[in-house]
Amino acid sequence: MKDLSQEEKQIRYVASFQDLVATPFCGVMNAICWTRNLTGDFAEIVKKVVQSGNITEIEPEELQALQLSEQGNLAREILLGDFALLTAHGAQPSLNVIRNYHQDDDYPFFPTDVYSFHVDRSPIPTSTFLCTYYGESSDILPNAQGRQKVLIPEIRDELRRLYGGAEEGFEAFLTENFFDLHYQADPDAHVMSLGTGNLWRLAVDHPGSQVPPCLHRAPREKPGESRLLLIC
Repeated sequence: MKDLSQEEKQIRYVASFQDLVATPFCGVMNAICWTRNLTGDFAEIVKKVVQSGNITEIEPEELQALQLSEQGNLAREILLGDFALLTAHGAQPSLNVIRNYHQDDDYPFFPTDVYSFHVDRSPIPTSTFLCTYYGESSDILPNAQGRQKVLIPEIRDELRRLYGGAEEGFEAFLTENFFDLHYQADPDAHVMSLGTGNLWRLAVDHPGSQVPPCLHRAPREKPGESRLLLIC
């Protein structure tokens, strides 16, 4: 294992799936990466999948039924292997071909979609796992370089106007509408790409967590290029 310096101390790099799931988060370290250089043609799988809508979930049975080249089959075996590892660990992985995510336009001054830096929240102890096999990859942001948007005065004032109710219900309003999950990056923030092929485990906001949840966001997709993402 190795650590990066300065703000990247939040990341721990490991060499196996067992280390990925067994290494505890601690201190400011809230992201663990199983670094990999994968072989196979993942683009072929994206092309062969019949896409329905902006996000198409691929079940293992559908993946196995695809007619693929030798390189495409290598990619499929990796996908099925990752799916099996995560399922055996107790996770519920979802493999998706993504054209684009829904963009929140209900509140233009405060979008709460996944393109915004945000944290995941759970009522039980858990982690977020994700791997981008093809297309643009997600980003993470050091916690010290992001600010919770609901604490930014001008944004908070706008949210109060939107809320328009009694003061004692304001915090609940922020939580119920997921405003409190979103963060704004500092102007000089060091945004880090998760890269392709790497399997990541990110800390989640849950009761009893000993570390801050990991700030992350989905990338803006390139026109005409879908992403292949496993997440749970």
